[in-house]
Amino acid sequence: MTDATAPARSSGRGATLVALGILASRLMGLIRQRVFAHYLSTSALAGAFTAALRIPNVLQNLFGEGVLSASFIPVYARLLGEGRREDADRVAGAVFGLLSLLVAVLVALGIFAAPWIVGVVVGGFVETGPAAFAKAVQLTRILFPSTGLLVLSAWCLGVLNSHRKFFLSYAAPVVWNLAQIAVLVVAGPRVDEDRLTTLLAWGVVAGSALQFAIQLPVLWPLLGRFRPSLDTTSAAMRAVLRGFLPILVARGVVQISALVDTYYASLISPETVAVLGYTQLLALLPVSLFGMSVSAAELPELARETALGPEASERLRLRIDRGLERIAFFVVPSAVAFLVLGDVLGGLLFQTGRFDAADTRWLWYLLMGSAVGLVAGTLGRLYASAFYALQDARTPLAFASLRVVLSAILAYVSVRYGPGWFGVPVEIGAVGITATTGFAAWLEYHLLRRALARRIGTTGIPARRLLWFWGSALVAGGLALAGKVWLTAQAGPAPSIMRFWGWQFLPAPALEPVLVAALLVPVFGGVYLGLTALGGASQLRNVLSRLRRQ
Repeated sequence: MTDATAPARSSGRGATLVALGILASRLMGLIRQRVFAHYLSTSALAGAFTAALRIPNVLQNLFGEGVLSASFIPVYARLLGEGRREDADRVAGAVFGLLSLLVAVLVALGIFAAPWIVGVVVGGFVETGPAAFAKAVQLTRILFPSTGLLVLSAWCLGVLNSHRKFFLSYAAPVVWNLAQIAVLVVAGPRVDEDRLTTLLAWGVVAGSALQFAIQLPVLWPLLGRFRPSLDTTSAAMRAVLRGFLPILVARGVVQISALVDTYYASLISPETVAVLGYTQLLALLPVSLFGMSVSAAELPELARETALGPEASERLRLRIDRGLERIAFFVVPSAVAFLVLGDVLGGLLFQTGRFDAADTRWLWYLLMGSAVGLVAGTLGRLYASAFYALQDARTPLAFASLRVVLSAILAYVSVRYGPGWFGVPVEIGAVGITATTGFAAWLEYHLLRRALARRIGTTGIPARRLLWFWGSALVAGGLALAGKVWLTAQAGPAPSIMRFWGWQFLPAPALEPVLVAALLVPVFGGVYLGLTALGGASQLRNVLSRLRRQ
């Protein structure tokens, strides 16, 4: 049994391992997307592929990482913490069996109903790109089988995390990305874009199978008396199922928000869907590295803490406060960097081949919108995990629903009416999609924080520490921005690099993107780290210390 008097186990090592795994997979994902940009840029076919990939990914996030993390891990980890291994093995087998049956049905339905599903997700293509619509339907049918494989891969993640084996499951997507890179590199120079997107879809399916298979050698010895089943009679399985439906709805609301964003982008053009995909990939990098890593490592530990009776609230508060500060240390400068150096980062990562400076500028505008809610959305993940650990999925569901409704209304107004109000081209209306989502994220964050305070007491980052983070990031951003302006002046008059907009807002230096990033990013990072160190922040030192111990 768990010793209630024992000191709380630190999740810092777990968060570091999760971050390393996510870093490996995300870096490989950026390489994949850079190769994708080289051959497909922001073309209509790129938009069709982005839309088609979004649809099965929604199901993966919905039934895989989201619901499993929130309903399965707390129950399974608690059984392990109480020493009930046989019960834990039965729960793992029942969840695997039920999940396999569910995703098999969904994949079959998805292949059959692809035209209707694509019509719901990117219905705007019917008017703005009929050929892109037809291609998205074809690609969706190819991609749907990958959904089942990725959901089972997420089940592996739940088991491994509960056993405090964090690295492999988060690094496994490396092989998913490698499979696609291989297709792009081999076929890209030899076939046309239409054929390339079809081959790439098959590469996604192959990569999904590899991602599942690579976890099995480490997973299998942990399962003990594992037997797949459809048994739902045990008390533990009933607890999983009680959390499953509300969490499914809550995660579904979040995924609906992503689909709504894609639909609104399709009302502008297929190319807008493509650039939104690049934006979301870059914007999710700090969310995954810092928000997801901390939240994923904390969830099983928070679930264990709830068994400690009267001491639970105090120890939950301490865990949450430490986690919030670790997240903010890294995400605050990420938001400032997107705001002032979005074109530098976009050019470094994607400007190659057919992806030119105009595409980089367009990407930057959308990143500015993403910066609005980056901090709130990332901190909110940890608060939601706290509620899941308390086996309360209804509170996050209510607030997530409110956020989605609000952001959907604001984004629609921005897309339909914003360009006319501000006198900008319709393509710039996509900025409203990312920015309004950020405004709604701040509302959700404050509601979650207040609701949790009523359960366990007040949590949060000390105001002085948070202000120091923001002040350091803004000083670093100001210096990097000044450096960018100076480089622009040295390079001479910059050519117009917007295909559809003549406004030149702080034009990017007319230099090689890699060189500009090599000059400016170290300035930004160095100044921020130096100032926060002066303020007594120890997060980076702790991370480096853990890395040396691995």
